[in-house]
Amino acid sequence: MGKIISLVNQKGGVGKTTTSINLAASLGLLDKKVLLVDIDPQGNATTGVGVEKGTLTASINEALINKKTASEVIVKTKFKNLDIMPASINLAVLDMELNNMQKEDPTLVKGAQLKRVLDEIKDNYDYILIDCPPSLGTITTNALTASNSVMIPVQCEFFALEGIMQLLNTIQVARKKVNPNLEIEGVVLTMLDSRTILGLDVVENIRSFFKEKVYDTIVPRLIVLAEAPSHGKPISYYNSKSKGSTAYINLAKEVIDRNAREEKGTR
Repeated sequence: MGKIISLVNQKGGVGKTTTSINLAASLGLLDKKVLLVDIDPQGNATTGVGVEKGTLTASINEALINKKTASEVIVKTKFKNLDIMPASINLAVLDMELNNMQKEDPTLVKGAQLKRVLDEIKDNYDYILIDCPPSLGTITTNALTASNSVMIPVQCEFFALEGIMQLLNTIQVARKKVNPNLEIEGVVLTMLDSRTILGLDVVENIRSFFKEKVYDTIVPRLIVLAEAPSHGKPISYYNSKSKGSTAYINLAKEVIDRNAREEKGTR
């Protein structure tokens, strides 16, 4: 059974989609079968793994509104062990479509559509990573309902913790209302400029706030990480010798190791 992890932060520009793409690809390189689920209407994770949205006949939106099965919208990428459920701009009107569906069928639980979709195929993967939009609306609620855990990318810059309490409150509400088993998978420090005292201070503050939930790996601020998506490639395929590639491979190893320890602890 695949572990479902939502990457969430309502602040934009924190490296959420970059982490979704590159962690998914790195887990694949480490022989894990991975599904990347793009539920951001911008669809940047979709283009970031080389899928041209204009050529798609179906997207995650069609699965969410019961027009396609999960298997029908999954696209195999050209990268090892990595599939994607691509996004389309139609996600922008998902809330309205789900409201209409709920009027037709009052038994429908609006926040549980993604869970229904992923339940169909989760046994086919080791990890399912959901790239959420930078908001805490209907789409993100669907992701939290479907997930085992939440990964929070946090930028190593001033105001890094701004909005985090709101996100933690949202996670707590999701636990109470729809998903009592939802956990915080971990916190990923991104975009570190180690030349600045501020960046290092932020790292210390975040580690003191989240403690053992923060991964040891810190993703540096690199131009090559910004370039790779425009070529439709994760960093480990665009430039395998870069510090960015090394960082995401190390992060993937940490994710695998933590989960292996958790599984041992539950036996």
